[in-house]
Amino acid sequence: MADKKAQLIIEGAAPIDLPVYSGTLGPDVVDVRGLTGEGFFTFDPGFMATSSCESKITYIDGEKGVLLHRGYPIEQLAENADFLETCYLLLNGELPTDAEKAEFVSTINNHTMVHEQLKTFFNGFRRDAHPMAIMCGVVGALSAFYHDSLDINDAKHRQISAIRLIAKMPTLAAMVYKYSQGQPLMYPRNDLSYSENFLHMMFNTPCEEKKVNPVLAKAMDRIFVLHADHEQNASTSTVRLTGSSGANPFACIAAGIAALWGPAHGGANEAVLSMLDEIGDVSNIEKFIAKAKDKDDPFKLMGFGHRVYKNFDPRAKVMKQTCDEVLAELGINDPQLELAMKLEEIARNDPYFKERNLYPNVDFYSGIILKAIGIPASMFTVIFATGRTPGWIAHWNEMISGPYKIGRPRQLYTGSTQRDYPTK
Repeated sequence: MADKKAQLIIEGAAPIDLPVYSGTLGPDVVDVRGLTGEGFFTFDPGFMATSSCESKITYIDGEKGVLLHRGYPIEQLAENADFLETCYLLLNGELPTDAEKAEFVSTINNHTMVHEQLKTFFNGFRRDAHPMAIMCGVVGALSAFYHDSLDINDAKHRQISAIRLIAKMPTLAAMVYKYSQGQPLMYPRNDLSYSENFLHMMFNTPCEEKKVNPVLAKAMDRIFVLHADHEQNASTSTVRLTGSSGANPFACIAAGIAALWGPAHGGANEAVLSMLDEIGDVSNIEKFIAKAKDKDDPFKLMGFGHRVYKNFDPRAKVMKQTCDEVLAELGINDPQLELAMKLEEIARNDPYFKERNLYPNVDFYSGIILKAIGIPASMFTVIFATGRTPGWIAHWNEMISGPYKIGRPRQLYTGSTQRDYPTK
């Protein structure tokens, strides 16, 4: 039942009553579905004022800098929970008990390997192909290998698919990297944590296996946690829209990966390094700061401010702390990293940026961390996709578990009216 009603007055038409619903948090929503029967649609490019679904998974208040997963603040999860515990929370709605977590971790560990024949897929790609191009292909191809549990109306099948995707994504991501380097693929190890396993598969070789640095493993885990879900963003909405057609979960996640690929979404931290390359040297920072302030100059400081968070990005504080820990641990002398730290210092203290709340966001720090670890910029979005997979799956499963309709947005048509084909 609606909590209250709104009335829409359109000149020349009778008033239209619309239900208004209230969530547990956030603004009320006006149910406009009844407009279709009255001969009207709403017009909302970018869906900036449209609620496309009802969800219990993640809540964001951009004005206050709040991000909650199942009610838990992201800062608390990043500080106290590891990635697989966060995955369990997103999928199941509650934090796991010790026994539930142990079982979940064990199940994930037992599904990290991929079908051996999948390795032959990689031979069809050029070695210099963008990693996201390969990820789109191989993730979509998983449905050809794991078609024993693709009944989306079966809750058990959905659970198996969720486990497989979360478990195999880091394996596939590392395979993509190794293929680009011409190195042999590394098999996962069940004795390592999720993030340790990822770094092991990325950087070890059959002739030399080094112990994974715990500081780097912790940083990697936090990057995964801080990217696990972000409500109805472009890629999550894409996963839901694809899933609304009844597509299998592997196809839906591949669609999410494709949406994430864009520089306005998942490619933002890669864009940060491109910006640092453009600036070039610490001596050029002041010049580029001035360009960023110039409304007529197309240059933008990438990794500062956020489309959703109007105050501050709650993930950025945790990521900055992690960034400081990694740089201190590695003691890297890298001109680009020095440039990034100097740019951060200047921008954080510049009144122009402070007044506009243009603080470094999660993409700024994550790009620096990943570069320091030794991960190339082309792999950044692949890692983002690995971390975002539990969120995608949670939203897909939430939609499929209840009543839903295939997505079919309408349009404001401004083309030619009907006309006849010219006769000779």
